[in-house]
Amino acid sequence: MKRLSIVLMLALAVLAWGCALKLGRAFPSPDAAQIKVNVTDKAALERMFGDPYQVGLDNGDQTWRWFHGERGASMEVTKDFTVRFNANGTVKSYSFTTNFPEDLRKLR
Repeated sequence: MKRLSIVLMLALAVLAWGCALKLGRAFPSPDAAQIKVNVTDKAALERMFGDPYQVGLDNGDQTWRWFHGERGASMEVTKDFTVRFNANGTVKSYSFTTNFPEDLRKLR
């Protein structure tokens, strides 16, 4: 009986762990006033948002991406911030998408 209780508790712990999942790294949501195209550079972005979660290329331009997601039993929220850079390391363009409730209230 004790063995069954332990197995049951382990199964519930694994199930709970599988339902509560975090992806990427938490970062503060950007505000349009913080980022100036052709002015804001990589060092400033790292100070504001931390190290990027991913880096890559988009049409030959270097890109950095910050991503954070959380999944629970009844909800899933994500936010994604991608910056495309000029050759001199300043922001060429950026995009931010989210469905975090606090961001939705602020951006609507």
